[in-house]
Amino acid sequence: MHRLQDKVAVITGGTGGIGLATAHLFLEQGAKVVLVDNNLTAINELRTKFNDKNVSFFQADVSKKKDTIKFLSHALEIFGKIDIFFANAGIEGTASPIAEYPEDVFDKVISVNLKGVWLGCQYVIPKMEEGGSVIITSSVAGLKGFTGLGAYVATKHAVVGVMRVAAIENATRKIRVNTIHPGPVDNEMMRRIESDMSPDSPNTVKDGFTATVPFDRYATSKEIGELALFLASDESKYITGCTHLIDGGMLNA
Repeated sequence: MHRLQDKVAVITGGTGGIGLATAHLFLEQGAKVVLVDNNLTAINELRTKFNDKNVSFFQADVSKKKDTIKFLSHALEIFGKIDIFFANAGIEGTASPIAEYPEDVFDKVISVNLKGVWLGCQYVIPKMEEGGSVIITSSVAGLKGFTGLGAYVATKHAVVGVMRVAAIENATRKIRVNTIHPGPVDNEMMRRIESDMSPDSPNTVKDGFTATVPFDRYATSKEIGELALFLASDESKYITGCTHLIDGGMLNA
C-alpha cells in the first residue's frame, strides 16, 4: 500500500525545488496533488511535462486572501477534499544589514513568508479532513540568525509561532501541524542568495555555507521532500507542534 494512498495534498511554492520534489514523492506514494505557485510561466512549463490526472496546477499569490480562497476552492472542486497542506511558498528577500534593508523588500518578505502561512492556516485548515497534516517550511534560519538576511530570518522564526498555536487549536480534530527547518538546499533560492551576497564570487559564499555544515554539503530538494513525506504520512500521526531540523548538523556545529 502506498503511504499516501487516496490522500489529497496542496503544495504552495509548488514549482520550486522543494515543492516540485515533494510533489513527485507524494504522487509516487498515491496522493493527488494541487501545485500552487505565483509563477505562471513555470506552471505552464510544468503542465507540458506532467501527463497525470492526479496533478492540478493553480496560479495564486499566497499573500492574498482572495487567492488563498481561490486555490482552496479549486482543490476541493477538483479532488473533493484536502488531507495534506504543505505551506512551502517563500522568498528570500535581499542580503542587507537591518540598518540598510529596503522597506519595500521587507514588506514583501513578511507578506509572502509569514502572511502566506497565516492565511493558509486560517482558511485551509478548517476545510481539511480530520487527521490531516499541515507542514510549514521554515528554515535553520527559523532557529538562528544569519547576517544580512534579517527579514527572512524574522519570518522563519515567526512561522514557528504560528505552527505552535495552530497545532494546539486543531488537536481536537487530530490535525497535526509541524515545521521543517532545512539548512542550505542545492536549489535556485540558494543560488540567488549566494549571488546577492557576493555578485562577483558566489562560489565563495557557497563554500562558506558548506563549511558550516558538518555533512560538508548542501541538502537536495528531494531530501527535504522525504521529510515532508514522513510528516504527511500516517507514520507521523502522533507528532504535532514540533520543529524538525534537516540541516546536516549545521545548527549544532
